[in-house]
Amino acid sequence: MSAPSKFKGPAGGWAALAASAKHLVASGNVLGGAKTLLDLNQPDAFDCPGCAWGDPKHTSSFEFCENGVKAVAWEATSKRCGPEVFARHSVTWLMAQDEYTLESFGRLTHPMVYNPATDHYEPITWDDAFKLIAAELNALSSPDEALFYTSGRTSNEAAFLWQLFVREFGTNNLPDCSNMCHEASGVALGESIGIGKGTVLLEDIKLADAIFIFGQNPGTNHPRMLGDLREAAERGAKIVTINPLKERGLERFAHPKSPKDMLIGGVAITHLYLQPQIGGDLALLKGMMKLIIEAGALDTDFIATHTHGFEALKADLAKESWDRITTQSGLTREEITHAAQIYMNAERVICTWAMGLTQHKSAVETIQQIINLLLLRGNIGRPGTGPCPVRGHSNVQGDRTMGITELPRPEFLDSLKRVFGFEPPRRPGVNTVEAIKAMHEGKAKVLLAMGGNFAAASPDSNLTWAALRALNLTVHVSTKLNRSHIVHGRKALILPALGRTEIDVQKTGRQAITVEDSMSMVHASQGMNIPASTELRSEPWIISGIAQATHPDSPIPWAAFRDDYRLIRDKIEAVFADFENFNDRIGRAGGFWLGNSAADRRWKTATGKANFIATPLPAETEREAAQKRTAARVFTLMTFRAHDQYNTTVYALNDRYRGIEGRRRVVFMHPDDMAALGFVENEPLDIATVHADNRVRVAPAFAVVPYDIPRGCIGAYFPETNVLVPLDSHGPRSGTPTNKSIPVTLRKSS
Repeated sequence: MSAPSKFKGPAGGWAALAASAKHLVASGNVLGGAKTLLDLNQPDAFDCPGCAWGDPKHTSSFEFCENGVKAVAWEATSKRCGPEVFARHSVTWLMAQDEYTLESFGRLTHPMVYNPATDHYEPITWDDAFKLIAAELNALSSPDEALFYTSGRTSNEAAFLWQLFVREFGTNNLPDCSNMCHEASGVALGESIGIGKGTVLLEDIKLADAIFIFGQNPGTNHPRMLGDLREAAERGAKIVTINPLKERGLERFAHPKSPKDMLIGGVAITHLYLQPQIGGDLALLKGMMKLIIEAGALDTDFIATHTHGFEALKADLAKESWDRITTQSGLTREEITHAAQIYMNAERVICTWAMGLTQHKSAVETIQQIINLLLLRGNIGRPGTGPCPVRGHSNVQGDRTMGITELPRPEFLDSLKRVFGFEPPRRPGVNTVEAIKAMHEGKAKVLLAMGGNFAAASPDSNLTWAALRALNLTVHVSTKLNRSHIVHGRKALILPALGRTEIDVQKTGRQAITVEDSMSMVHASQGMNIPASTELRSEPWIISGIAQATHPDSPIPWAAFRDDYRLIRDKIEAVFADFENFNDRIGRAGGFWLGNSAADRRWKTATGKANFIATPLPAETEREAAQKRTAARVFTLMTFRAHDQYNTTVYALNDRYRGIEGRRRVVFMHPDDMAALGFVENEPLDIATVHADNRVRVAPAFAVVPYDIPRGCIGAYFPETNVLVPLDSHGPRSGTPTNKSIPVTLRKSS
C-alpha cells in the first residue's frame, strides 16, 4: 500500500464513472444493476436510498450519482446470505470479521434466530418469530423496558406504523438515527425560527448569490448536491466552504453528464475555502457577525418587524475580543473579514451544514449563530435564501415528521387519540444515548430495531456492546448482515426486509411507499426488481405482524394496513394536516412540498418572531480542558466516512479523494505535527481518549498519514473510532454524541 497522495483530478468525472462500473461488477449483477439505475429517481419507480438531497422533478434521465450507483449495486447484488452461510459460520467467527466482510456476504434471505447451544443463527418461520417477540414484550414489567430504534431509510408508511404500534404498546421509547446526527439542527431551528427543518428548496439554490457550506462533504455524502453547486458557481455565485479538511468535491467537480466538464476537468466550486480548528465554527460566525454589525450592513426593517433579541446579540458580540475569536476559530482576522465581505455583498444567501456542525457539544448554539447570521440581513423567507441542514439518510426527516421521536408534542398525541381511539403515553421516552444507558443499567430488556446498524453506529463501543449483550432479546429488521446481528442479546432475531429497489406486492396489488427529502418534498417510491428471496417481507408487513402478535385484540386494523398502504396514508392524512389528499398528491411528478412556516415568515416561536440567540464563546476549549488532565499533547479527533462508505455500510476499503486504498485504520495528521512528535508516515499509532471519567478507551494500530488539516487536529474513519467516544460526551441539549470533537492522545503502537 502506497502512501496517500492528494487526488489531483476533479470530483466526479471519469474517476466516478470508473468507480461506478467497478461497483456494478463487484455486485455480481452488472446487467441487472445497470437496468435498475435507469429506474432510479424516475416517475413510477424508486427513490434513491443513497442520501436525502432534493430531487428536481423525478423526471430526468440518469438522475443518479456515484453514491446512488453504490447503493443500488449494494442492494441489487447477486450474493446471498442465507441459512447456509449461518450454518457455515459461528457468531464467534463472524464477530472477528470487519464491517466490509460482514456485508459482503450479500442479501439476507430468511428469518433467523440465534441458538446459544450451537453459537449459530438458524432459520425460523415468520409466525414463530412474531410469537417470540410478542412473548418477550408482553412479559415485561413495564412497556418502558422496551426500546424501538428507527433508521432513516424507513419509509413514511413504515415509520407511521412503527410509532403507532410502539405507542399502542405504551411507551415513547423511540430512539432513532436522528439522535446521533441532526438532532441539534431540529433543536436549534425550533428555538430560532419555530420549525425544526430548513427553509430551502432546490429552486433557491439557483437564485442564491452566496452559499456558505459548513462542516459538510457533499462529494462523498451527497454527490448530487455538487451538480447544483457547480451550476451556482458557473453563474457567479460565491461559494464559501468552512471545513477543517480540504475535500476535493468542494474544490473542483466535473459533472459526468457534461462533455465540457469531462474534457476540461470540471468547474472550480469554492471561491473561499476556510479551514478552522475543529469546533471553531462558533467563533468564526461570531467574528463575521461582529464585522457585519460594525459595518451597519443590516436589514433594519426585517429585524424590527420579524425578530426578537437583536440588542442582546449586539451586546454579546461587542464583548467578544478578536484575540479569542481568532484563537478559537484558528483563522486570521483577514480570513474572517473576507468571509464577512462576501456575505455583505450578496443580496441572497443560503447556509448549508451537516454533521461537521451537529456532532459537537456546542452544536445547538453554533447552528443558532448561523440563523443569527441569516437574520441580520433578512436571509430567511425570500427566494434564494435560508438555512439548509442536509440530512444523510434518505428519509430521516420523514421519520421525524411521522412521529418517530422520544419527545412527542401533546397536539400530535391528541391527534393520535382522536384518530385511533386509544390514550397514547405522555411521559417522555429515551433518545439513543439514554437508551444505551438504560440497557447498561438493566432498565431496558428488549431492543427492536427497524433498520440501521445500532451496534456499529453508537458511541463508546465497548460499553454499548456489553449493554446489548445483557438484553433479553434483540431484533433487527435488515437487508444485509451487519455488526448489530453479531453483538446480540440472550435471544436474537434477524428479520430480512425488502429493499428500496424491490417490488412489493400485497393482497391488494403492487404497493408504493413515500419518503421526505431534506427540503420537505414528499414523493412516492416503488421498487422494480424481483425480490432477492421469496422469504423477504416489507417493513409495513413486518410491523403489522409484530403488532398483531403482540396485541391480538387491538382495534387498529393492522391486517388492512399490511394489505393496502393507501389505508396507511389515509390515516397519516387524518393525523397530520399537512398531508391533505395524500394519496392523490403523491401521484404528481416530483411529489409535493409540505410547506414551511418560517419560509413564509410565520414564526411559531414563544415570542412570535424569529429569535436572535446570543451565545458567549467558552472560557476554554475542550482540548484546553483535556490538556490539564494529561502531560501528553492533546489533539482533537474528528471522525468521518471514507468515500466508499455510507454511514456504517462499507462498500470498499478505499477513499479515492484522500488517497487511501485497501485499508481503513488510518489517522490523518498535519505533517508538522508528525515531525514534532517524531512520527513517520504509515507508522502504527494507538489513539486514546482523554476524558474526565478516566475510563480507558483505546483504538489501536492506526497508520499515520500526512494530510492538509489544521495543526492540533486529526481525523479518522467512523465506525472504527466509535470506541473512543464517551457515552456521556454529547450535546447537553441535543443528546448527540461528539464524534466530531474528541480530545485524544497519540502513542506509538507497541
